[in-house]
Amino acid sequence: MSKGLKYPLYFLFPAAAIYLTFFIAPTLSSFYYSLTDWHIDVHEVTFIGFENYIRMFSEDVLLLALKNTLLLAVLVTLLQNLFGLLLALALNEKLKLTPILRAVFYMPQIICPLVIGYVFTALLNPEMGLVNMLLRAAGLDFLALDWLSDPDIAFFSIIATEVWRVTGFAMIIYLAGLQTIPSSIIEYAQIDGAGYWSRFRHITFPLIAPAVTINFLLSIINSLKVFEIVLVLTRGGPGYSTEVFNTYIMRHFGQGEYGYSTAVNVVLFFIISVIGLAVLSILRKREVDI
Repeated sequence: MSKGLKYPLYFLFPAAAIYLTFFIAPTLSSFYYSLTDWHIDVHEVTFIGFENYIRMFSEDVLLLALKNTLLLAVLVTLLQNLFGLLLALALNEKLKLTPILRAVFYMPQIICPLVIGYVFTALLNPEMGLVNMLLRAAGLDFLALDWLSDPDIAFFSIIATEVWRVTGFAMIIYLAGLQTIPSSIIEYAQIDGAGYWSRFRHITFPLIAPAVTINFLLSIINSLKVFEIVLVLTRGGPGYSTEVFNTYIMRHFGQGEYGYSTAVNVVLFFIISVIGLAVLSILRKREVDI
């Protein structure tokens, strides 16, 4: 290897060392500890094979957490991308307030999820929350519900909060995609008599296919890893009605079941990997077909 190619490679070493130390090594060690009886009451960790994984199939709460996680990921991904695309289309127009509105809609994304969780806990309080107070003031008392304590409603309150938080991120990516479309193409279509819906269906949407791929992939991965919003709003309750994978892991890790909770985390890692790769493959194929 010539000197011109050799020396720049040295600059990779610090980044590679950090990546290996703080990501690869913990990931590989987690596979090992998931096969042990690591527990707060155990003085010596021993290898127990797949007992932790076998135990998962008998845990009804884990199956409920899996169902809730998948349902939340699907609904948040669809709603985030729908509202994000609608906002991007509206704010792609050259209006005086467009820059301000873009910043306003993106702002929730840069706020810590824990802070948003505490804000919505106050807003959704059944007695003193602003949401119910406004509903009562408007004479809609029948809509003033116990948003976070009713098992039939709490899960959807979490979804609504999460969609509000992340929609701005999808909007920015769609805006970036929309602004790469040459204006001349849209103008030619208008001259030919194509209406707004026809232009969107046959020109705009196909041309922002890469933005759709990025948004859906990031949305599904982040939704499967949801934690802070659920932790602050309901802690997985009432009962286990809003339990997700990460709150289940936190619950058992807090009880000292380190080996078992690590095994559950490994399962979550594989679920995210499989679903993420499947979504990427499908959407990439769509880009090629277009």
